[in-house]
Amino acid sequence: MTISHPEHVTARLHSAAHRPSAATGADPVLSRLAAPPAALDLLAEAHRTLDRARSLADPLERYAAAHLAALRTVAAVLAARGRPEKSERRRRAIRSAWEVLPEVAPELAEWAPYFAAGARRRAAAEAGIRGAASARDADDLIRNSALFLRLVERLLGLRAAPPAPRLPLDGQGADGAGGPGADGAGGGSGADADTREAG
Repeated sequence: MTISHPEHVTARLHSAAHRPSAATGADPVLSRLAAPPAALDLLAEAHRTLDRARSLADPLERYAAAHLAALRTVAAVLAARGRPEKSERRRRAIRSAWEVLPEVAPELAEWAPYFAAGARRRAAAEAGIRGAASARDADDLIRNSALFLRLVERLLGLRAAPPAPRLPLDGQGADGAGGPGADGAGGGSGADADTREAG
């Protein structure tokens, strides 16, 4: 498997994931109601981190953010499907999410070595080591992290909740006329808090 071109690995997964009823066998509304809040929060964070990765100019920052988005996506899988370790020895062992992924979601197992191999490069990119990731590396990882996120959402029958709609203020019509920012000014009141990444 090549790290920058895992398309041949994902073709079968992509096909299966586009059959939600067959892949999950669950009603999407019931799946959302039964989903751990942590899984939904992590999927939403993954979307925000990917959006941030796309907006960055530096390839190192783009690469690190894209890998972080994938890590938050796999964390959502573990939150939704994770099960406690039965072996005391395995409970004490520190294992990465990519090592655990094939056990809780075998259908995503082929993604684990791809993203695990990128973890060291992400660390180098976060350290600012030039040459750790090229613009092509960053673009490939953004694309593949986005695909992985879509596959996980379909597999789990989940989708990160969209932002709540803004309600008209008192005295403001349904068309939004007369409210703050109607003339194009004052639109910065809803500052984008999603750009503040926790790590």
